[in-house]
Amino acid sequence: MKNQNKAYIFALLSVLCWSTVATAFKIALKYQDFVQLLLYSSLTSVLILFSILLIQGKLKLLTNQSKKQVTTSLLLGLLNPFLYYLILFKAYSLLPAQMAQPLNYTWGIIVVLFSILILKQKIRLINIIALLVSFSGVIIISSRGEIFNFHIVEPYGVTLAVGSSLIWSYYWILNMKDERDEIVKLFFNFIFGLIFIISYILTFSKFELPNTEGILASVYVGLFEMGITFVFWLKALNYSETTSQVSNIIYLSPFISLVFIYFILGEKILLSSFLGLAFIISGILIQQINYKIIQNNNK
Repeated sequence: MKNQNKAYIFALLSVLCWSTVATAFKIALKYQDFVQLLLYSSLTSVLILFSILLIQGKLKLLTNQSKKQVTTSLLLGLLNPFLYYLILFKAYSLLPAQMAQPLNYTWGIIVVLFSILILKQKIRLINIIALLVSFSGVIIISSRGEIFNFHIVEPYGVTLAVGSSLIWSYYWILNMKDERDEIVKLFFNFIFGLIFIISYILTFSKFELPNTEGILASVYVGLFEMGITFVFWLKALNYSETTSQVSNIIYLSPFISLVFIYFILGEKILLSSFLGLAFIISGILIQQINYKIIQNNNK
C-alpha cells in the first residue's frame, strides 16, 4: 500500500474517533460530574500514552528532560488537559452537544489572533474576513438562529465553550515551539495535568468512583479523545506527502459528529447548529487558503 493511501486511512480513523467524542462526553456526564470525568479520562490517557511509549521503545526519552523542558510541560499541562478540559466538560454539562461541539471548534480561527499577537504575524484583510465569518457562526449557534432578535441561549455555557477554544489556541501556539517528540511531551503534559486535577479535587471537590457505565465512558474519552487518536493523526501526517493533503479532512469531524449526536443522543439537530458550524469551518478554511497563498508567494 502506498504511503499516501496509509495517510488517508489514518486520517479517516482520526476523524471517525474524534467524531464520536462529543456524544461520549454527554453520555459520560450522565453518570458523573465534569470533574470526575476529567480525572478518570486523563488517568486513562496517561496510561495509554505510557503504553505507546513502551511499545515504541521511547521510555528512555522520559529521563532525558532538561529543567526548561520540565517547566514547559508544567505550563502546558496546566493549560491542557487541566484548564482546557475542565472548562470544556463544564460547557458540555450545560449545553446541548450540538452547541458545545461547534463552538469549541472556534479555536481554529482564534489561533490566528494569537499568532498575530504572540508570533507577530501581520494581520491582513483576509484575516479579518475569516474572523468575521467564523464569529458569525458563533452568533448563529449561540442565538439558535434568532440573529435579529439576538439573545444568547445559556450564556454561561456558551462563554465556557468559546473560552475553552481560547485556552486550546494558546496551548497550540506554545506547543508548536516545543520541539520534543510529540508523544513524550504529551505524556509529560498529562502527568502534570493529572497533578493539577488531583489538587483541584482535593481543594474544591471530592473523589468519587462512578458506576460501571461512567468508568467505561471515561475510559472511552481518555482513549479516543486524548490518547490513541492523536497517534493516528501523527501517523497520517507522517505518511502523507504534504500536510495539506490530509489536514482539511479533519473538518469532516464536526459534521459527522452531528450525525452521532442525532442518532445516539437523540438531539434534534437545529438548522442554526449546522449553519453556524458551516460558518465557523468556512472561516478556518479561508484562513488556511490565505496561509497557503502566502507560502507559495514566499517560495
